[in-house]
Amino acid sequence: MQVTLKNIEKLNYNVLSFHFESDKPLGYTAGQFIELYLPDNNPDNRGPKRWFTLSSSPSQELLTITTKFTPQQGSDFKNHLHSLVVGDKVEVSEAMGDFVLPRDHSIPLIFVAGGIGVTPYVSMVKWLIDNKESREVKIIIAANTPEDILFKELFTKYSKKFIEVISFPPAGWNGETGRLTGEKIIELVGPIDNQLIYLSGPEQMVEALEADLLKSGINKNQLVGDFFPGYKADLS
Repeated sequence: MQVTLKNIEKLNYNVLSFHFESDKPLGYTAGQFIELYLPDNNPDNRGPKRWFTLSSSPSQELLTITTKFTPQQGSDFKNHLHSLVVGDKVEVSEAMGDFVLPRDHSIPLIFVAGGIGVTPYVSMVKWLIDNKESREVKIIIAANTPEDILFKELFTKYSKKFIEVISFPPAGWNGETGRLTGEKIIELVGPIDNQLIYLSGPEQMVEALEADLLKSGINKNQLVGDFFPGYKADLS
């Protein structure tokens, strides 16, 4: 399906959101991802397609992807994406994935993200707000610096418990610091008897946190994982 770029939004020093308009509705569930195709005469070894979680909500008119961009380290695909201008058309697939909200509204949720792994939660929380749906949601975001925390205003608007864990805190930082581990998650949120823990971020990070939580006695059925290929984990 073809979509048209309507706007590029800079969120911080290395993260951009690309907003697209579609001629026909793309039916999807908050938290799902699409495959974006950029025709290129010289694609890199990963080809001209990439997966992107939709950071927009099904309740919004535009489709949005949010991604990191580092010019010195960017792939050919990312450089091509960054070179798009308003009005350009690209191809996207139908939405896919099961990293979505449970149908049972009564289940308490813990959203854990590393860096750009916040994007599926952005979609979910926007959808919950727009539909005036109240759920118990705790949110933990791990990042290198406070500047790397994205969508804080959105998350704090909905969740009564929003926690930032900063690896390299600035002087005067009074919040949580250090390496995010399974033990740290349990320490921050307390008993997790009947809650679902969603984990989103670089593959290495998600795998490490899953292993930690299982060792800590969390039931595998309580874990819902979604990892972002191509991103390096930073748990230090």
